[in-house]
Amino acid sequence: MPRKKFVAGNWKMHGSRAENAALIEAIIGTVTDDRVSCVICPPFVYLHDAWRLLRSSAVALGAQDVCAEAIGAYTGEVSAAMLQDVGCRYTLVGHSERRSMYGDTNALVARKFVAAQSRALIPILCVGEQLAEREAGHTQEVVGAQLDAVLQLSGVHSLGGAVLAYEPVWAIGTGKTATTQQAQDAHAFIRSLLVKIFGEAVAKKVRIQYGGSVKPNNAKELMSQPDVDGALVGGASPIGGPAGVSARLPASAHDANATNQMSRIAVEYLTA
Repeated sequence: MPRKKFVAGNWKMHGSRAENAALIEAIIGTVTDDRVSCVICPPFVYLHDAWRLLRSSAVALGAQDVCAEAIGAYTGEVSAAMLQDVGCRYTLVGHSERRSMYGDTNALVARKFVAAQSRALIPILCVGEQLAEREAGHTQEVVGAQLDAVLQLSGVHSLGGAVLAYEPVWAIGTGKTATTQQAQDAHAFIRSLLVKIFGEAVAKKVRIQYGGSVKPNNAKELMSQPDVDGALVGGASPIGGPAGVSARLPASAHDANATNQMSRIAVEYLTA
């Protein structure tokens, strides 16, 4: 059975209550069947509002990060139990911006992964290389180490209950995109590691998203590759793509940030 496509919109630090309500309404109107799994990941402060709007829809709720600790004096952090309490089913773990800007090491990402699964949240584990690492030919070494850190802490079967997202860091927010072949090669390498760990039958079921400047004009080609199972959509220019979503939005929502517009466009495009 083919793997169902999986699209997640990472809204980053964007949005407002009014904008989000309009965006979610448009997305719900687009995702009306089970042809694709869709998740939105708003900022923490909007999660409960988003859950109230999504709860009777086919769109799931996710967080952008999770604390590795369960409870305690960790100012500014949000635990897996708290995310579950406000309706989250998913959480991003190890996003490149967390790794590069906030010092999330492979070891810390692994602990966050375990924390998420301990509360029945599905981790979207992000892995990927910097430009210098790719140019030095170290892509597989870097990605392998990121996956190995999780496996060493959580056990060999943990990835079977997760979604993976390959995001070449050099292609995020830069306008650059990995070629279709580069994306497929990286995804195929990740799946080959899963085959060694789980065997082919299980590895074939694990969904691996691509997250590197996905746009409506390249999403279809990327997702036509045998090992590319969806898109992790973040910041991108809100140009092109189907007009259906924009036409259904109230006028105030047309000025929403680029990330949210890209999320709507991607969902419309991939479920058309």
